[in-house]
Amino acid sequence: MCLASASDTPRADGLQPEENLELERQLKLINKLPVQSFHTKFGYIVDCIDINKQPAFDNPLLKNHKLQEAKVYLVSAPGNPYYAVSGTNSVYNPRVNKDQTSSSHIWVQNGEGDGTNKIMVGWHTGCYNFGCSGFVQNYDTVGLTALGEIVDTSVINGKTHEITLSLKQDAKTKNWWLYYMGTPLGYYPSELFTNLTSADQVGWGGKTTTAVGTPTPPMGSGLFPDGNLVHASYFRNVAIQNQSRVDYGPQKDGSLLKTFTDKPKCFGVQYYGDQGGDVGYSLQFGGPGGDCDN
Repeated sequence: MCLASASDTPRADGLQPEENLELERQLKLINKLPVQSFHTKFGYIVDCIDINKQPAFDNPLLKNHKLQEAKVYLVSAPGNPYYAVSGTNSVYNPRVNKDQTSSSHIWVQNGEGDGTNKIMVGWHTGCYNFGCSGFVQNYDTVGLTALGEIVDTSVINGKTHEITLSLKQDAKTKNWWLYYMGTPLGYYPSELFTNLTSADQVGWGGKTTTAVGTPTPPMGSGLFPDGNLVHASYFRNVAIQNQSRVDYGPQKDGSLLKTFTDKPKCFGVQYYGDQGGDVGYSLQFGGPGGDCDN
């Protein structure tokens, strides 16, 4: 079995000395001697490396990022934590500069303040993937989407491309498994965390980041939620699991369900509840960004 690692050549333009050191560290993590390589339909190469030499085993630390966000999330009732979160996301490619990021994702979280542990997975324009070690990939991804690989993106009022993501905890090992399109790609080891044997919060939404004093990039499709799923970015068929380990949809009128956006003039979020059919429990999020008083 091999690990598929996709990456473009990083640019060091304008980096400070400490940033160059960080870039060198990330390159050491990424540039493993491949045992097999293959070309993707997008024209770049994905290298397969020995699974026992993957970056997850180089450094157990993860990085945290403070970002602007629009989200729907659930807090747990006392004694009734969560053990899984999932949803199908429409994927867009918002324009960002080299010092900006924009993402859509699902997450599990537990704790407060300095005791918070959190995992986020999703579609991201920017960096991450194997640049931050910790994720253990144990599935042969040749022929599947590798972490960091380009995927097809949606067009407003046109064709919609989706990805289905799940984070599920293994009841025995307490590891958090990442599923992509129903396939287990790997896991975040329980040893990485001090406080994530269960989650007291799960959710779906988007985040952006930009330099202080500069315009914020778009989130999702760049449009505000309007109830039309070919406009703003969405998650459909969202689900969670409690101790029963059975998927169920969050109730729209439940006191545990909350929505939040810290920049409402730039981004919006709307939870629709159960829409039935192929849509199920769904939400929309995103917006044009711009001058958000950063």
